[in-house]
Amino acid sequence: MFMHIRRHFLQIGAASFLTLFATLSPAQELPKVIIKTSMGNIVLELYPEKAPKTVENFLRYVKKGHYDKTIFHRVIDNFMIQGGGMDAAMREKPTDKPVISEAKIAYEQELKNDIGTIAMARTSDPNSARAQFYINVNNNDFLNYQPVPDGDPVQLVKNGEPVSMSRSRALVAAAGYTPFGKVIEGWEVVEKIKAAPTTELSVHKNVPVTMIKIISVKLIK
Repeated sequence: MFMHIRRHFLQIGAASFLTLFATLSPAQELPKVIIKTSMGNIVLELYPEKAPKTVENFLRYVKKGHYDKTIFHRVIDNFMIQGGGMDAAMREKPTDKPVISEAKIAYEQELKNDIGTIAMARTSDPNSARAQFYINVNNNDFLNYQPVPDGDPVQLVKNGEPVSMSRSRALVAAAGYTPFGKVIEGWEVVEKIKAAPTTELSVHKNVPVTMIKIISVKLIK
């Protein structure tokens, strides 16, 4: 039900990931959280100045323990790993009201769905993100907000090709997914998770064969 989008297959290794983030400016005093999983720990740095409501929404779930004892329920190598919404029985946990999309705000501040970033999962409604998140394990440009030109109909780039559509459809198609932070420690854990064998389980696809537990998610700074 989340992120009906096609899979990309660009191969990018851990060394490229580390090189990419080594070029960024020194980190400021930003919120950090630790995701303790059954495969190891992942530390995230969050960017409230680039996606304020999204970070606030994520931290609200963190502080009330929503993510504790959930799982990574959707794993696609060379695309992303998704979790934070299902318990060990693949039951979706109750959530608060959705958060408004900030994909445009993040994009305009050069925060995109690049390898290592964390972003909010959603349905086809751009403003439907609640608790589930995903970590990009590739540069997923097609998940980014795309500026919509004037006029009706308009042309957008979809899957690398220009596509003409009505303006109302274009505003939804180009809305993108909101990134709000990045992995700063534990990339080797993300690498292990993304490589996990998967299967179909009832209506769910790309479910890890061996359960990958999210033991807890805690604010550390």
